[in-house]
Amino acid sequence: MELLIRLHTFDAKHSCVIASAAFYATDQFSSYLLTLNPQAKAHVKTIALGSDRAAKIMAVRASISRVAEIDSSWVDAHLIARPVETKVPAMPLNDWELMQGARERALAVRDLLQKQRRDADIFVGLEGGFHSVSLSGEWHTFLKGWAYATDGTVEGFGATPSISVPTSLAKKVIEGRRELGLVIDEVAGIQDVRSRQGAWGILSRDLVTRSMSFEVALIAAFAPFYNKEMYA
Repeated sequence: MELLIRLHTFDAKHSCVIASAAFYATDQFSSYLLTLNPQAKAHVKTIALGSDRAAKIMAVRASISRVAEIDSSWVDAHLIARPVETKVPAMPLNDWELMQGARERALAVRDLLQKQRRDADIFVGLEGGFHSVSLSGEWHTFLKGWAYATDGTVEGFGATPSISVPTSLAKKVIEGRRELGLVIDEVAGIQDVRSRQGAWGILSRDLVTRSMSFEVALIAAFAPFYNKEMYA
């Protein structure tokens, strides 16, 4: 009410404009408030994902819901999912390839939508694969994933948790140069596991699914957007 009173009060010492009720009912007033409060948050209308995999779509939707609990500007965010191609190996074997793959997916879906004359507020890429570490002369291979989010100016990365991959399974993937999803299908005797619970679900007996792991990574990657004060 204080703001409305000041706007309607005429001060002979200063030039001012008397606002009508119609002014407050339009988007013009919202824009005016944003100039008064530069920290006011614009609504996130559309998020574009560089994949049409069910598990990844579920992860993005779940992460949007989580963020919306603390940031109302995310409440009505709409998701667009499109399959895209990247230049990274089909089965990334280190963090660099995983991060690069996630970034390429986000940029690829941005370019794809631009060709379709569409746009989004945030573009997202998700990539899963292996990360191996040598400790005391012994190699340990982990299942890991990375998320990348950008609006064209601001960007953020986030990683999933890690889970150890059985040596026999890791060898089939690394030495055989095969995709983890195909190997898991054979071992688990289930078709298209990566679109369901994923290798995460198989290794953790569904205590953590592929979608759940990516959700954590996305919440981290989205941080610069819903926690702007800290990342400014």
